[in-house]
Amino acid sequence: MTTRTPIPAPWHGDPYADAVRTGRGPLFLRRTDGWLLPLEVERWCAEAVPADMTVLERCQGPVVDIGCGPGRLVVALAERGHPVLGVDISRAAVTRTRRAGGAALCRSVFEALPSEGRWGTALLLDGNIGIGGDPRALLARVARIVAPGGLLLAEAAEAEVDERLLVCIDDGRGRSGPVFPWARVGASALTRHASAAGWRTAEQWTASGRVFVALRHRT
Repeated sequence: MTTRTPIPAPWHGDPYADAVRTGRGPLFLRRTDGWLLPLEVERWCAEAVPADMTVLERCQGPVVDIGCGPGRLVVALAERGHPVLGVDISRAAVTRTRRAGGAALCRSVFEALPSEGRWGTALLLDGNIGIGGDPRALLARVARIVAPGGLLLAEAAEAEVDERLLVCIDDGRGRSGPVFPWARVGASALTRHASAAGWRTAEQWTASGRVFVALRHRT
């Protein structure tokens, strides 16, 4: 039985929803001590780039994009003939994905999803390994979503970090949302947490300075 987890509020309203609707930043994750992590809204709202394509060409079977955002990967996969569903808790992101021609569902990954246990590939890109602030719990959840032996393609932080954060979404101009938990993990930490959650590392690569890891669900 899937445990129902409340959907965090920050991704529903301003300033994130406004940035997704307009396709423009600036937008940041701001830590409680004032540290800022820029969010690449313009890249997310554009078409898939060559670094993204190195991930998409590795996808197998039907694909679920967890935290799909404005849907560039969902659209690109659909154009390549993959059955694909985007999942995101932001209504603005889901709306933008659908308007671009992609299939998307407004729901948390910790809620029941269609075709659980039958997806060939799951995606956790653009920092989405941080969802919920507990990478190991997230990876265990994704293991229940993919089919036995299924594939997870995840993006790690460029730095070798393993940290739990309390952050808010900030537009850099005085507007911010409520505080919520997040996480950042580099490739080493990601593979360590993945192993504990039932995954084995199949591949690791870098493209345009971004770090990706392919994980295979143990059966």
